[in-house]
Amino acid sequence: MTTDRVKVLLPGESARTVLIAAFIGLMAGVANICFRETEGLVHHWIFEQGYEFLAIAEGGWRRLLLPLIPAFGMVLLIPLSLAFPGEVNGYGFTKFLRSVNLEGGRIRLRTIFLKIISTSLTISTGGSAGVEGPIAQVGGAVGSLVGQFFRVSGSRMKVFIAAGAAGGVSAIFNAPIAGIFFAAEIVLLGTYEMTSFVALVISSSMATVVSRAWYGESPAFPIPDYHLINPLVEIPLYTLMGIIVGLIAVLHIRTFYAVRDRWAALALHPQLKPIAGALIVGSIGIFFPQVMGDGYPYIETVLRGEGVVGLMLVLIFLKIFATATTLGSGGAGGVFAPALFIGAMIGGAFGGVVHSLMPGLTATPGAYAAVGIGAFLAASTHAPLTAIFLLFEMTGNYMIIIPIMITSVIGTVVASKVYHDSIDTVDFSREGIDIHEGMETAIMKSIKVGKVMTEDVDFISEKANADQLLEIFSMAKESFYFPVIDETGRMTGIVSLQDVKKILHDEELRKSATVGSVCTRKIICLTPDDNLFTAMQLFDLKGIEEIPVVESMDDKWVVGMLKRRDVINAYNRELVRRGISEAPKPVTVAAGSGAA
Repeated sequence: MTTDRVKVLLPGESARTVLIAAFIGLMAGVANICFRETEGLVHHWIFEQGYEFLAIAEGGWRRLLLPLIPAFGMVLLIPLSLAFPGEVNGYGFTKFLRSVNLEGGRIRLRTIFLKIISTSLTISTGGSAGVEGPIAQVGGAVGSLVGQFFRVSGSRMKVFIAAGAAGGVSAIFNAPIAGIFFAAEIVLLGTYEMTSFVALVISSSMATVVSRAWYGESPAFPIPDYHLINPLVEIPLYTLMGIIVGLIAVLHIRTFYAVRDRWAALALHPQLKPIAGALIVGSIGIFFPQVMGDGYPYIETVLRGEGVVGLMLVLIFLKIFATATTLGSGGAGGVFAPALFIGAMIGGAFGGVVHSLMPGLTATPGAYAAVGIGAFLAASTHAPLTAIFLLFEMTGNYMIIIPIMITSVIGTVVASKVYHDSIDTVDFSREGIDIHEGMETAIMKSIKVGKVMTEDVDFISEKANADQLLEIFSMAKESFYFPVIDETGRMTGIVSLQDVKKILHDEELRKSATVGSVCTRKIICLTPDDNLFTAMQLFDLKGIEEIPVVESMDDKWVVGMLKRRDVINAYNRELVRRGISEAPKPVTVAAGSGAA
């Protein structure tokens, strides 16, 4: 068979992408079934059987035994935590985004099993977390493994991972459109092409087909029928609710990381922290059992309009604290389900108040709770499209689109104005990385100047004469920029070959000139704590090849020299280390632009 005939038989690039995306979606759907079944088994054999064994249902002092069940779940987590340190405990979705967008997206097979088991042990025994983030990671791991099998890299690997994540979220919610936008907004950070979008659609569709074949077509929540009773009254009310949602979303994000930081600083053995956190959440559950687990049963109660306003207001803040405690102490899981719970409580409480004041002009509290679910999810993740389509698919009611769009967008705007980061990007900002800027910029910002600079530096005194300066240049092998220092050893300028050319052909000036008289006094510097992105900006802005590195801007002791070529080499080495073979080159910065 000739080569041309072989090419005719092989599918084209687009067709291959569709076929691979379909396979990824199929496997993501199967993984979702395994996840949910595992979660159900753990809940039955540990939580339900433990509840019965401890006779907690009898009430009285036996209710005080409830915290033992989530604590036991965290005890079972210890072997996994010891065997795979750094891969089990805590909120792992941020690490997932780092892997996908900054590190080439090579995820191991064991991630699938670790996420399923650790998350099930946490949530099904009573820990306050969700499975949606982990199922997105499981689906993403499926996509990564497929990409590794076909030896793809770079942007194609990222698309396959996003397709797997879309499949996982679509399957868990039975909402294929929401899964697509989850992957597009959150995993791909809003940057995708038509080929990527096709892969997301195919994978999401296939995963939903598999899920529906196993579990049926019912949505994650039975959302009640929705009707906009009086738009002139309710639209302003939803606007007000959006502002409230945005502010509470900021409180949620800040509390989450503040509590996590406190747990990290706590002088307690790392394996004991999840157990301690479980005991705290279990203790809250003695009086408010609604905060335990994913909280879905009570969400359904609130959606039916049966929630109590006072209780819902309390549960908003208890769920925020319980989720931060579970994941901050080292439990495994995500924040998607807690966001849905908190949003339902905000909407339910708000709806309960306005409906009691204006019963004939407003919808029932359950309708406001449904809108709150999507709005709070949008505000905490900065992903309004995901929230809008999730609610639309759950209800199948076009009328809910209007209030959910208003509340979600306003909530997201308020949250982003008050606090720049979503719940998934705080760690990146703490490292000085804007993950939305792209892989190249993020990698450059992750490398410090101190790790790349050359510490072997030749200095020259500002009192040296021209002959001494020429001698240094004649002996220099690579460098053509030399820091000029004063009597105290601090840098006062920098001298280059260009400065020397000014006096080479003037014999009289050559005899009388000192280095201090010909060097450049207006100098730019870096410190070891600056990053390579900042360095590249200065290189391109000034059109130079070397920059002196000083101990600090206030105390200019020279500690090294940074060369442009060393920056590029360091960037390329980091690409190789992260397994990114399709290596884009560092983006240069136009003078004065300030952006890569």
